[in-house]
Amino acid sequence: MKNIIQFTITHEDDMYVASGINAPIVTDGKTFEELEKNIEEATSLYLEEMEDEYIKTPAIIANFEFKFPSYA
Repeated sequence: MKNIIQFTITHEDDMYVASGINAPIVTDGKTFEELEKNIEEATSLYLEEMEDEYIKTPAIIANFEFKFPSYA
């Protein structure tokens, strides 16, 4: 039984994108707050389909990757 779903979060083209590392979940948002809400919603929808494999309220771990602008 897995009880932690991990996400990698990137910020590109003015959008935050969250990709599940150990679950097939991908969502996005224009702001970090919108992304956070979308992660919770997408995870809930996924768990409805996989209720035998996951507990109902997993811990969510997010890793952040930021690209800094390169200066010439």
